Amino acid sequence: MQVKDLFKNGYAALAPMAGVTDGVFRAICVRSGAAFTVTEMVSAKALTLGDIKSKELMALTDAERPAGIQIFGNDPAVMAESVSQVLPFRPDFIDINMGCPAPKIVKNRSGSFLMKEPALAGEIVRAVADAAKGLPVTVKMRTGWDEASKNHVEFARILEANGASAIVVHGRTRERMYMPPADWNAIKEVKNAVRIPVTGNGDVFSPEDAKRMYEETGVDFIMVGRAALGRPWIFRQINEYLKTGAYAPAPGNKERMSMMLEHARLICKARGETHGMFDMRKHALWYTKGIRGSNRLRNRFSTVKTYEELCELASIISEINE
Repeated sequence: MQVKDLFKNGYAALAPMAGVTDGVFRAICVRSGAAFTVTEMVSAKALTLGDIKSKELMALTDAERPAGIQIFGNDPAVMAESVSQVLPFRPDFIDINMGCPAPKIVKNRSGSFLMKEPALAGEIVRAVADAAKGLPVTVKMRTGWDEASKNHVEFARILEANGASAIVVHGRTRERMYMPPADWNAIKEVKNAVRIPVTGNGDVFSPEDAKRMYEETGVDFIMVGRAALGRPWIFRQINEYLKTGAYAPAPGNKERMSMMLEHARLICKARGETHGMFDMRKHALWYTKGIRGSNRLRNRFSTVKTYEELCELASIISEINE
């Protein structure tokens, strides 16, 4: 697969989010119009040590494709070695995380820590690209470590020179974590500095935002993360808006609850009811966010234990007048 092929199925992809974008959610978003997906990030070191849980994170189904597997680490040799564990899962591309700001990742000199080490980042990309046997290798990066050391243009050029097939730019430094606003001008500067495709990420919360990012940055593609939580239909809306200039409104309460219950059914099928409903709690809170009159039920959603209990709560929400 060529990187440009990833952009054929829509105008926005689902950004990887640790603990959130599992296989069930990825499939739901593809069904709702996401052009492609990326797994939760997987430790390259853990893969080389044969960690079972890390391998489970790489499982892909046709329902969530095109899909990439995202790996992270700080040792070029280990990163290259891990590729042999990735390839059997047949990803459409391999993504390297150089953007995660989580303290536990940064403490291990991985994720966005690598924004401080551009030469090492280049070595990692080269090592993974050489091991990937022609499979596209993409990189998720930020605009720098902090506002005083923004190095996005230099960093992107190093990634390109070492074999990256495409770059995703989250328009914030590590210091700013997820604080608004995202720096779309920095994304534009990266786009103008390299020849490989650039995807913009950050502060796309509506179809109008998606169109504006395309227009203001000139990116080849965009990625949506937090805006899809409890709102997978945002991908359909973005596709409709960029194709026609209009889009259907968000689903009503009854349809939204139906989607939530389908999500819950699939996650329980994949993990069993006990684990599935535990994971479903955060999704249930996202699906019901903003629904008038739902606040009194939110404590129950955050402690729900069975699918039957969730159905009862969903029935109440469905009857709320919009």
